[in-house]
Amino acid sequence: MKQNRSTLLPEPLWSQGRPHGYVGVPKPVQSWLTDTGSLTRRVIQHCEGGCFRVRLLRQDWGRPLNSERQVLGMRRGLLALIRDVVLMCDETPWVFARTLIPVTTFKGSARRLIQLGERPLGAVLFSDPKASRGTTQIARLYPGNTLFDIARQQLSETPEYLWGRRTLFYIGHRPLLVNELFLPGLPMRSLSD
Repeated sequence: MKQNRSTLLPEPLWSQGRPHGYVGVPKPVQSWLTDTGSLTRRVIQHCEGGCFRVRLLRQDWGRPLNSERQVLGMRRGLLALIRDVVLMCDETPWVFARTLIPVTTFKGSARRLIQLGERPLGAVLFSDPKASRGTTQIARLYPGNTLFDIARQQLSETPEYLWGRRTLFYIGHRPLLVNELFLPGLPMRSLSD
């Protein structure tokens, strides 16, 4: 039975990193969804001639969404540091990112993550030799999905849907989860276009 979009649950259906499994994913979107490099670096490259910045929306302790908690291997009721940011080019929001860091991850070099402020997380993750990338999942998010609704607050118009991915990273074998939603202002082209 096909589910009506207006009755969707607060969370989308995340799939294991296979964007071609979704009908209608344009090639440029696939490129963003499956890129394993630093998203921050790629956004900066596309923002050539513009002013890149990270706008911090939220950073405090909270309860992860149920699927986030499961991916992180957390018990129900435990808290994580939740950091919501928007990657901007000039004054246009390009990517909404939500990072969840369980309390147990804040050991050793990972403690510096609590003081990121408006610095990009990617710069820290991709320069830390103790950091490694785990699995990536992708989803099409619709109004009513919690992450869509948070990201939508940064936009002047509500899109029909947004493409997103979430990646499990490890610092010294301790997990953190990064959700990234690609907003309509992001130029969906490769640098060679």
